[in-house]
Amino acid sequence: MHSLPLFVRLAGRPVMLLGEGEPADAKRRLLERAGAVIVGEEASAALAIVAIEDEAEAQAAIARLQARGVLINAVDRPDRCDFTLPAIIDRSPVLIAIGTGGASAGLAAALRQRLEALLPATLGPLADRLYALRAAIRLAFPALDTRRRALGAAFAQGGALDPLAAPPEAVETWLATPTAPIDRLVPLRLRSADPDDLTLGEARALALADRIYAPAHVPAAILDRARADAVRILCDTPPVTREAGLTIWVEWA
Repeated sequence: MHSLPLFVRLAGRPVMLLGEGEPADAKRRLLERAGAVIVGEEASAALAIVAIEDEAEAQAAIARLQARGVLINAVDRPDRCDFTLPAIIDRSPVLIAIGTGGASAGLAAALRQRLEALLPATLGPLADRLYALRAAIRLAFPALDTRRRALGAAFAQGGALDPLAAPPEAVETWLATPTAPIDRLVPLRLRSADPDDLTLGEARALALADRIYAPAHVPAAILDRARADAVRILCDTPPVTREAGLTIWVEWA
């Protein structure tokens, strides 16, 4: 992973914007949508976007700002960027960012267009309803691990809260008959070291797993498909006792 994606709240905060023309105008529109206060180089800000077309002038501005400790996005100069601006799918409050680390803005835009067609307009209202009912969800599932597993099962494809199909009112229906998730041990038999060879079901199981048992020689690329907070236990044999939640035993010769 070449960068750590972050969502930064810019409402009311200053961001420097240097440059003129369409590249600068495009960045200005994006910053205005985020509520940023756009300022010049003479102001104080933690972030700056350099959209200057002249190469020598742009490099000089970048050097000055970096000397001040300002994080920079340099338009069309990915090797000089401290951060990049992704293609964005806006289903507020749900935001999906697609980045290529500056390798190809066109590729990011193409992916955004494809994903836009998959994500329903109900996705934002569904998130709003979940937020409004968060107290009721905590009451139905008091334990954090149980709540996370219950939501994970509900959000799965075909689940009660499938994000691509469920209307906002489905949250109340789901809460009316809360069901605690079943403790499971699922074997996952790898066919190759390539994570793209995982089936959809296998990838989903890794993404939902509470803990993963695996031999030390299992490729890191496979384990990276799991949640960052899933417990990883390196061992050569599967667990002998049933544990709470979803446990994955990865097998690979």
